[in-house]
Amino acid sequence: MPGDGEVVRLRPARRADWDLIRSWLARADIEAWWGPRAATEAEVNIALNSGHALCRIIEAGGVPVGYAHAVDATMWGDELPQDLAPGTWDLDLFIASEEHRGQGVGQAALAQLKDEVFGTTLATAVCVFPSIRNERAVRAYEKAGFRWKRIWNDPHMGPSWFMLAERPR
Repeated sequence: MPGDGEVVRLRPARRADWDLIRSWLARADIEAWWGPRAATEAEVNIALNSGHALCRIIEAGGVPVGYAHAVDATMWGDELPQDLAPGTWDLDLFIASEEHRGQGVGQAALAQLKDEVFGTTLATAVCVFPSIRNERAVRAYEKAGFRWKRIWNDPHMGPSWFMLAERPR
């Protein structure tokens, strides 16, 4: 659970948040796990302009600390594994605030985003693609109910885990 009783919430990301999101994407620590800046800026712009995406600012104690989005995976076209089932949504998030990392903020945001996808869409599953080098993220996804499917070679990040969580019954 997040430290110091800070409430974690997701609020809709707006065009007015673009400069903040862009500044986060430019940071070396974010780029290391999210990918090259040009590619991630394009990805976020596509999501922000789509009716098939949920774009969220992660707040802790009312302060923006990160970004998350859930996207109908068909939006990425051929960029994802061929065995990805129809109706799967791709989730991505990062905690930009270093003081909020390892405090449960990412875990809380992930759970809220996953619940929102299943509560507001017809998604059959949600997936994530953390780098095989990002042990912290992999463990967080496991705790959130994601299961390893296999290793997938991400065109930008290299070997990544293809992890999936199916819609609760």
